[in-house]
Parts: sequence; C-alpha cells; structure tokens
Amino acid sequence: MRTCHRKGAAVRTRRIIRGCAVICVLALAGAIACTPKVEVTPSDKPITINLNVKIDHEIRVKVDKELDKVLSENSGLF
Repeated sequence: MRTCHRKGAAVRTRRIIRGCAVICVLALAGAIACTPKVEVTPSDKPITINLNVKIDHEIRVKVDKELDKVLSENSGLF
C-alpha cells in the first residue's frame, strides 16, 4: 500500500515537472516570437533649429592707451 502511494506521488511530481517544462518552453517561444522592433523614419519637412546666442566680449585697451600717453608725453624715454 505504501509503495503504491509513493508511486502515485512520483507520477504526480513528474507530471508537475513536465507541466512546468511545457510552460517554460511555451513562454520562451513566446518571448522569442515577440521580438520588439523600433523603426526611425526621417521627416519630410526640414528641421528648424532656433538658437538664442549671446556673445559677450570685452577688450581691454586701457593699459595700451595709458602707455601710449606716457610714451607720447615722455618721447625721449626710449
């Protein structure tokens, strides 16, 4: 009687394992079949880019002007 009960449990366990294996195979096949695809198509319209650019610059001529002034006042310096 005990061996018969063990055989029944072993058969059920094998069936469960086979069922899990079938489910895993079906899930894997579904995952492989459903490969995502991304497509990028160029636009027919031209691309417009609006930029706001601020260019700030500073030129320092103060030293040069002062040096010119000193040299012009003291022309015999050099």
